Amino acid sequence: MEILKLQKLVEEAWEDRQLLGNKEYFEAIQAVIMKLDNGELRVAEPMGSLWHVNDWIKKAVILYFPIRDMKVIENTPFVYHDKMKLKTNI
Repeated sequence: MEILKLQKLVEEAWEDRQLLGNKEYFEAIQAVIMKLDNGELRVAEPMGSLWHVNDWIKKAVILYFPIRDMKVIENTPFVYHDKMKLKTNI
């Protein structure tokens, strides 16, 4: 998926979280995360002597959490309700 299309879908999902249930938006967020992992995208990048923050990529990272399945992890006496499966390169 091209970058401008990914950006458009992320921005739309950011404005309307109900879109996260739509396969196209889910896959767009997954694609952004994969491109970050592969070094194809950066949340912030140098531009001359300044740094430019790609807000839409930041939004995709934040939207990644609600599309993942959360599970309860117990480590007595603590119980964590906000854990998701770790990403692996397998």
